[in-house]
Amino acid sequence: MKKLTSVIDSVLSKVLIVLMAVMVLDVTWQVITRFILQHPSSFTEELATFLLIWIGLLGASYALRTKAHLGIDILTYKLKGIKRNISTFFVNGCIFIFSFTVLVLGGIRLVQITLDLNQVSAALGIKMGYVYSVLPITGIIMMYYSFFFMYETFMEWKGQDTEKLIPDERLTATID
Repeated sequence: MKKLTSVIDSVLSKVLIVLMAVMVLDVTWQVITRFILQHPSSFTEELATFLLIWIGLLGASYALRTKAHLGIDILTYKLKGIKRNISTFFVNGCIFIFSFTVLVLGGIRLVQITLDLNQVSAALGIKMGYVYSVLPITGIIMMYYSFFFMYETFMEWKGQDTEKLIPDERLTATID
C-alpha cells in the first residue's frame, strides 16, 4: 500500500505541475495576443477555464493527501488517543462516502449525459464529457487516500508499527 500511495503521489504531483505550466503558457499567450499583437486568441480563455477545473479538482485530491484541508485536521489534531482515532475514521469515512456518491457516481453520470448529448465546447471543439471526466478521477483518488488514512489509523490503533507517510518530506517540500 505504501508503494502504491507513493506512485499515486508522484503521478498526481507531476500532472498538477504540467497542468499549471500549460495554464501559465496559455494565459501568457492570451496576454501577448490581446495586448501586443492586438488580435486576441480565440481558444485561450476556454482552455484556461478547463485547466482551472482540472487543477482545482486534482489539487483538492493533493490537498487531502497532504492534509492541507482546514476542515480535516482542525478538530483531529486537538484530540488524543481513541478519540482521535474515532474522529479520523469518521472524517475519512465521510470523505470516502462523499467522494463515491458525488464525485464518482455523479461524475460518471455527468460524463455519460454530456457524451450522449454530444455537448462540445465552443472554441476548442472538445467533448465536454472529457472535461468533466476529472470528477470521477478525483473521486477515485480521494477514496483511495481516505481509505489509506483509515487503514493507517487502524494499524496504529492495533499497535502495529506502521511507517507514517504523513507528512512526507517530499510532499511538504513542494507546498512550502
